[in-house]
Amino acid sequence: MYDNVADQAALGPWERYEAVARSVRDVLSQRWVLTEKTYERENPKRVYYLSMEFLIGRSLSNNILNLLLDPAIERAAADKDLDWLAVLEQEPDAGLGNGGLGRLAACFIDSMATMQLPAMGYGLRYEYGIFKQTIQDGWQVEQPDNWLRRPDPWEIARPGETVEVQLGCSFEVRGGSLGVVVGRPSSLLGIPYDRPVVGYGGKTVNTLRLWAAAAPDYFDFRAFSAGEFVSALAERLTAESLTRVLYPDDSTSMGQGLRFVQEYFLVACSLADLVRRFRRHDSDWTALPAKVAIQLNDTHPSLAVPELMRILLDEAQLGWDQAWGLTRQTLAYTNHTLLPEALEKWPLPWFALLLPRHLEIILEINRRLVDEVRTRFPGDDGRVERVALIEEGSERRIRMANLAIVGTHSTNGVASIHSELLRTVTVKDLTETFPERFSNKTNGVTPRRWLLLANPHLAHSITRAIGDGWITDLDELARLRPLADDKGFGDAVSAAKREAKTQFANWLKLTSGVTVDPDTIFDCQIKRIHEYKRQLLNALRVVVLYDRLRQNPDLEMAPRTFFFAGKAAPAYHLAKIIIKFLNSLAGTIDGDPAVRGRLKVVFLPEYCVSLAERLIPATDVSNQISTAGYEASGTSNMKFMMNGALTIGTRDGATIEMAEAAGEENFFMFGLTAEQVAGSRSWYSPQWHYDNEPETRAALDLIFSDHFSRYEPGIFEPLRQTLLTGGDNYMHLADLTAYLEADRRLLELYADPMGWARKVILNVAGSGRFSSDRTIGEYAAEIWDVKPCPVP
Repeated sequence: MYDNVADQAALGPWERYEAVARSVRDVLSQRWVLTEKTYERENPKRVYYLSMEFLIGRSLSNNILNLLLDPAIERAAADKDLDWLAVLEQEPDAGLGNGGLGRLAACFIDSMATMQLPAMGYGLRYEYGIFKQTIQDGWQVEQPDNWLRRPDPWEIARPGETVEVQLGCSFEVRGGSLGVVVGRPSSLLGIPYDRPVVGYGGKTVNTLRLWAAAAPDYFDFRAFSAGEFVSALAERLTAESLTRVLYPDDSTSMGQGLRFVQEYFLVACSLADLVRRFRRHDSDWTALPAKVAIQLNDTHPSLAVPELMRILLDEAQLGWDQAWGLTRQTLAYTNHTLLPEALEKWPLPWFALLLPRHLEIILEINRRLVDEVRTRFPGDDGRVERVALIEEGSERRIRMANLAIVGTHSTNGVASIHSELLRTVTVKDLTETFPERFSNKTNGVTPRRWLLLANPHLAHSITRAIGDGWITDLDELARLRPLADDKGFGDAVSAAKREAKTQFANWLKLTSGVTVDPDTIFDCQIKRIHEYKRQLLNALRVVVLYDRLRQNPDLEMAPRTFFFAGKAAPAYHLAKIIIKFLNSLAGTIDGDPAVRGRLKVVFLPEYCVSLAERLIPATDVSNQISTAGYEASGTSNMKFMMNGALTIGTRDGATIEMAEAAGEENFFMFGLTAEQVAGSRSWYSPQWHYDNEPETRAALDLIFSDHFSRYEPGIFEPLRQTLLTGGDNYMHLADLTAYLEADRRLLELYADPMGWARKVILNVAGSGRFSSDRTIGEYAAEIWDVKPCPVP
């Protein structure tokens, strides 16, 4: 009311949300300031987490939960006659991330605050998220995600702590397009915007600092007055566009170049900021590793290696060996992928143009690295080529993953199988050169958001059974194991699932008009659309089940609703075709009276944190079916397990460890192992499966006969290329029969409610290891050497 200078009765839904959010921010502000004052006074070693993504979702409900304000807010909402759900729905999901990488970063900073670690997240303040996804005629359509179109009540601008970033060139408009001016350096300003990160209980409130790009205050008024207004404004527009969009379209050189500058901008701003903070207390540069731990979340912030070297060499005036030692001791790197195309490689000429000093440093690092490898492995020129930072070819490129490994003291994978494949396959030569630097830190998710907040009915049942200690020590869930055969607890867990399904069905009907039956099995696959994640394999399973019912209408089969959600990268044409196929499959099944009420497919557009918070608690079956050896870890798998969904999946990523924790007999595992996938590359023939497996052949024939595309014949021909003539690189057909067999076992169990509930309880009880608190505890003890710093 006071913020908007308006009568309460005249306030709309947004103003009511804003008023509540600012009130909550007022409550946490004193603690936020005190947290920073404590860190300044105690001068502990601090963690700085650099990530291009922080998929934080909505903040209001999460902050209320972590501040333990629920009772007060409920009273206030009743007193003010607030429609509380309508208030919560006003907050947009922050467009600061795309998928698992960004959501992991959000879970991690939540855990750091809850564990009272002195830590800070650094990212970019994207004005637009990746895109808002709508579906038109079954196709994905990208629209702007202007999540900041209204002022964000959670962010605080800090213009007094602005950082200047130097680039080796300038920009101007030539012939209507943006051109580069070589040899004329320019600069950008990084303006910090801070967001509170509230630890559970509200004891510690850390900071997520996001950088927005702006142009320096200098403006060439003479050029503007002379009529060269386009050129005069070019650099200002270039600067302001830098942090406008998360993940610019990288199918063009322009988009790739923008991404490259974004990555350097994040690194340069963040390192300048943390060095400034370090120097307020410590004049001795040799103390840097004792006071600062910088974690690089994937290869995107790898430019931190040459940037920190530049600071130590040029600003601190240290010698090379000392600067290199301090750099490696301060930096650590997390790898998140085994896909070669995701290990970034930037053209060397870009460095020469934009970051010439950094190129000099990288070339010197490479020279010393190559000399060391040649000395240790004489005559092994192949090894030298593979570990080098420079990839030779028609265009010389700098391997950012190699740079990150060489320039840090620690490289970790994010699941046991991922770390093993990273060491033995992806960067085998670097592992043999620096074996002491490699470790595993299996990912985790915060139980505060993903169980306590998202699934209050199940959380309440757990707390009634074992107390609330699990909220900050998820290992406590192991105490549920003896209750696996307790009928009372089993009934409570089943009732919580039924309530979550009913709430989701009601919400879906209200918001989209889509009707789903909560008495059907809710079978889910929600993640980024990609061939290796194999949404197409799931669709083939649905086609087979559909065809079985068409051929035998009297077949007994439990009614099921299959949910899919996820975005396809704008330039990823096949992923978009998969979305189109899922929607066509949904339409055909809905229109076929032979299967109506027995099978239903729903593609949920605009997958985001808020949607996941509703759907995951309602899910009965979690599909984790990536081609073995391709998924680094996954975190949706952990959220589903924690919320009582049973997993049908391949032996890939963290799903392997989840099955070990709960007992593989409580999972539905199937398919080739990573070793079998790698070993079959030379002889695998998808045509064999078509020729020898009748249900596989029938499913493919249905698709290619245009059964699902009667009014758009031939539209799914690219699927034939992917699955048959193109070699089925991700082995969909190799695993389809095993998938169907696992599915049969799953349906068999579902017919036994007590047996199903027992496995659900054992899954929840086994999920304790997959808390992000455990993961962060391992980082703090084994990589960062950081201790808690309680705020009095």
